[in-house]
Amino acid sequence: MATWDLRDTEHHLLICNGGSCMKAGAEELVQAVRNEIGKMDVHKRVHTSRTLCNGRCHDKCVLISYPDGYWYKGMTSADASNLIESLLTGKVMTEKLSLLYSDNGFQPTTGTIIGIEKQKGTVEKVSKTDFKG
Repeated sequence: MATWDLRDTEHHLLICNGGSCMKAGAEELVQAVRNEIGKMDVHKRVHTSRTLCNGRCHDKCVLISYPDGYWYKGMTSADASNLIESLLTGKVMTEKLSLLYSDNGFQPTTGTIIGIEKQKGTVEKVSKTDFKG
């Protein structure tokens, strides 16, 4: 295991590795993104982490970019180069954007499914735990 020095990190990519995303090619996406980071030699600027389910299965594969607050949908390994290039140039991949964070919370982009409201029974079923909130 490693404990990385993240002081020079500008972008943290959270790549969903939940069941639906994994079936849709999340592992290939992780490898392609990491390969592009290596090719462009931007390891210090861009950090990746695999996550469990992010609750947006319809948007599979989900990739989240922070601190930008951009949630991307339908990501594939073919998008890796454009993604890293967009991060480095500050151009958003608008065609893949599903949610963006603002002062008003997460806002869906045009064509993004809003999703279902979180309810106790649904959260317990998905989380496989007792809902405490």
